[in-house]
Amino acid sequence: MLAEFLQNNSQLLSLLLITLLAIAAILYPTWRRKHRRQVLRQKPFPKAWRKLLQQRWPLYRALPADLQQELRRQIQRFIAEVEFVGCDGLSVTEPMQVLIAAQACLLTLKLPVNDYPGLRQVLVYPDAFAVQQDRPDVAGVVHNNMQWREGESWQQGQVILSWRHTLAGATIADDGRNLVVHEFAHQLDQQTGSVNGFPPLATTQLQQDWSLQMQVAYTRLQQDLQQGIAPWIDPYAATNPAEFFAVLSELFFEMPAYLARCQPKLYQLMQQFFQLDPQSWPLQQAELPTRAARHLN
Repeated sequence: MLAEFLQNNSQLLSLLLITLLAIAAILYPTWRRKHRRQVLRQKPFPKAWRKLLQQRWPLYRALPADLQQELRRQIQRFIAEVEFVGCDGLSVTEPMQVLIAAQACLLTLKLPVNDYPGLRQVLVYPDAFAVQQDRPDVAGVVHNNMQWREGESWQQGQVILSWRHTLAGATIADDGRNLVVHEFAHQLDQQTGSVNGFPPLATTQLQQDWSLQMQVAYTRLQQDLQQGIAPWIDPYAATNPAEFFAVLSELFFEMPAYLARCQPKLYQLMQQFFQLDPQSWPLQQAELPTRAARHLN
């Protein structure tokens, strides 16, 4: 009877088997990632990594103990799940991975989705890298222009970094310039599907406040630059709303007291989004006006 049933329902069983295999193929990566993360939770954070962060990244020492612990957990996960690729002959060492991962995970410490789901690779160049851009002029003639970049963030799941500028951003942690923070702010921005300076925001009220206040500040910055008024932020922030958010993120983490003084509403917005208050961290970052001026020159 069983043989007869199987013979009469072979097509149905084949379809059922294909469906089960398809479901398994969809669920397996999620299960595997969850299992890997559970295993990582049980692994101690390497002492060499902790020493590296303490010596090479002053901002790590500024974090409260609970945030340091969460950061270490996210670093382990980041390194386990993201591929690092050296470019132009650069060999990406373990300490380099740790320093990059630490700065990237700083942004996601308290976010509801505290990783970068679409990120697959971090490509690292020794220094600034050349990018060729083809741009048509008013007559429609296409010109080949070569530009030098310190970093890029792609929606295809890749971040590209100059190691020299990455290291400088980590070493000098109070000048409002951090390449990794900048590019990974773009990654957060890209999670909504558009690169427009509007990252995933938790509440409708925050979305409304963000849209209004960010636009007002961005427009005022452009007007100030047109009128020759010294800006409170790196002029590159006026390029577009996406760059405004990325540069603002650099200030938020590296010059929080300065940002809170000169743009309290924007600081509050960033505080609500990242769910962090850097100006309250134990290592006080009392930026002087002269330091802010150096940042803008």
